[in-house]
Amino acid sequence: MRFRSSLWRRVLVIGIAALILATFGTQITFAQDAEVAAPSAEDFLNLSIAIDTGWVMLTAFLVFFMQAGFAMLETGLVRQTSAVNALSVNFVDATITGFVFWLVGFGIAFGADNGSGLFGTSMFAVGIGEMGQAPFAFNIPILVFFVFQFAFAATAATITTGALAERTDFFGDQAKSVIIGALIYPVVVHWIWGGGWIAQRGFYDFAGSTVVHFVGGFAALIGAIIMGPRPGRVWGKPPRPHNLALATLGTMILWFGWYGFNPGSTLGVVGQHDLVGLVSLNTTLAACAGTFGTAIFVFLRTKKWDLAYSLNGSLAGLVGITAGCAFVGPVFAVVIGIAAGIIVVLAMDVIESLKIDDAVGAFAVHGVCGVFGTLAIGLFGAPELMGGNAGLFTGGGATVLVNQAIGVVGVALWVGVTSTLMFLGLKAVGRLRVNKKADEIGIDIYEHGTTVWPDILPVPGDEAPVPGTTAATAPAVGD
Repeated sequence: MRFRSSLWRRVLVIGIAALILATFGTQITFAQDAEVAAPSAEDFLNLSIAIDTGWVMLTAFLVFFMQAGFAMLETGLVRQTSAVNALSVNFVDATITGFVFWLVGFGIAFGADNGSGLFGTSMFAVGIGEMGQAPFAFNIPILVFFVFQFAFAATAATITTGALAERTDFFGDQAKSVIIGALIYPVVVHWIWGGGWIAQRGFYDFAGSTVVHFVGGFAALIGAIIMGPRPGRVWGKPPRPHNLALATLGTMILWFGWYGFNPGSTLGVVGQHDLVGLVSLNTTLAACAGTFGTAIFVFLRTKKWDLAYSLNGSLAGLVGITAGCAFVGPVFAVVIGIAAGIIVVLAMDVIESLKIDDAVGAFAVHGVCGVFGTLAIGLFGAPELMGGNAGLFTGGGATVLVNQAIGVVGVALWVGVTSTLMFLGLKAVGRLRVNKKADEIGIDIYEHGTTVWPDILPVPGDEAPVPGTTAATAPAVGD
């Protein structure tokens, strides 16, 4: 009976399958016989928009993932008693920046200029009242463009937290992110990427060596100067990183995210595949060259292969190539990377000699190498990539180099003045530096009531027994 039942089920299934094939086969035949309309120009336009939109969203997500890289890097480079604070401020920085950049910053950065070349005056709180009818920027919807630019803004704000680590008031750190995300950073964006006065001079910064990295790095330097050093700081002997594994993971995440940062700045791939390839190659080569430049330079000085320096060397190469990744050839990308890898070490030496406590070397990596990468376009820029303009060593004169220098000076003046006012204001109201009690018990305990390894570094009071009970001791393995 089981055999017959199984046989009938098989016959039934085969019959149904044959009926389905016959039905759809007939429809397919009719479809093949019918005349197929050729795709219209509108179809091709919609396809190109879809492809570019997908590309920009993908790269925006990569850039935002860099927030995890910054958090891991900074947490690994600071002392154990400050790890939770480093994680907290990095996480909340991105949150605060996202809101204020949407509300105010994006409009200042990319809104319609009022004719002054200084700031935008439209697109505040972009998306409100534009549902389904939002305008386009380049070949992508404006809301997609906002998400991409938000990730950049979050990066600029986060850079400062590393330099000021282990001693910044939590509320003051968030106030700093509000001001940078809503005003300081967006004004620079408008000047350079929004058609402002620096852009009108012919300034080149493809993905943000000046716009993002120098802004964040220079603000970090000013904050470190005004705030002062960590307690017990011994000059010439910085505190050792507490977890180089986390720092290495963070650096590799940042390198990975940089493939969104630089290639994503093409804002599309349709018709730009060659440019995307060049930018990706230059980004890779500069990161590799920066690592080797730093590692070998430090080894010649100390006879040690220093991991922490090497990590910063790779970031130095990445920062250095960010401005010129679309304007120089691969050989010069290597040159820029090696030079940045050496410059970052020398810059850290100078900062240390000036007794400025930059906890993670943020100014050396982002500030100094950001300036170098911007000026490098004026030295090595290729005429075939710059519309006929060229660098000093590639057949051009000093015009591009001078314009690059003028742009950097202009940005330095703006960031210098506004950051000084910001940090002095926070200091005046007692919200720049954490309470002195935190220097005694650790900023993690004071600000957050916990530690990153509570089983190794207990929170005061956690080890105390509950009244009326006897503390139990766990047996050793093998007991």
